Amino acid sequence: MKKLIIILLMPIILITTSCKMEATNSNLTPKEETKIEEVKKEEPQKTPQPEIKKETVPPKETPAEVIPSATPTPILKTDFSALANDTNGWGFRRIKGSRPEFTKMQTQMMEKYNCIYMGSSEEKVLYLTFDEGYENGYTPMILDTLKEKQVPAAFFITGPYLQKQEELVKRMLDEGHIVGNHTQNHPSLPSLITEEKIEEEVLKLDRIFYEKFGKSMKYLRPPMGEFSERTLAVTNSLGYVNTFWSLAYKDWVTTEQKGKEYAFKNVTENLHNGAVILLHAVSKDNAEALGDIIDYARANGYTFLSLDEYK
Repeated sequence: MKKLIIILLMPIILITTSCKMEATNSNLTPKEETKIEEVKKEEPQKTPQPEIKKETVPPKETPAEVIPSATPTPILKTDFSALANDTNGWGFRRIKGSRPEFTKMQTQMMEKYNCIYMGSSEEKVLYLTFDEGYENGYTPMILDTLKEKQVPAAFFITGPYLQKQEELVKRMLDEGHIVGNHTQNHPSLPSLITEEKIEEEVLKLDRIFYEKFGKSMKYLRPPMGEFSERTLAVTNSLGYVNTFWSLAYKDWVTTEQKGKEYAFKNVTENLHNGAVILLHAVSKDNAEALGDIIDYARANGYTFLSLDEYK
């Protein structure tokens, strides 16, 4: 009897439960219904991926920016105190029709410290140089002649000259000439007590020159031609080529000019193979005679070379 009652009541319970569920679902918002649907959907099973170990690569080092030095190489940390500092003046014995004669000490020092003073005896070449302590109004005429004759030259300037004649120095460079170092204040280098004083005297001018023109000086002419082994060693260690001469005459006294014929005679009578010619640009005689000197030298088989071609 009891079993029969239970069987008869089961459909009623199922219908009631179904109605309740429908009623519950009918009260859901659309968003909630969507969520239920999403939950019902069976997500595909992801295949586990093997763990990949990333190799740690150290970051590349960025090289430091290389900034070009605005000055020549600083003095080498060398002790020059053991070297002789006796003052030697530059001079030689003229030999008519031949090359001048230098002392054994001079030639030994020149060779030891890679100086320029007289080129090879094998070729008829000349090297023209000018000293510029101050401007006396003749450098433009000299530059005009060099340009007309297509002759290279080297001009050795001082600090005051660069300060006052920057445009002329620029013209020298623009027209292909060498501008060399004649020191800042034109002292006798052996008179400077320490290596630091020598360094300051030559590098001060070079630094200013670099700031103005973006290049350093290579050739150094010791003021008055005075040197010692110590000054040659110090300046050589700074990277300079000490530049002396094998042909010159007393042309720097502006109150004792004797005419262009005098200048012409003193130069042409002493020409020789490998001559390094020193002329002072303050001389009116030199400026006026220069064109004739060049023509005479060429007519006699000589060629003018730059100091950069020295041999």
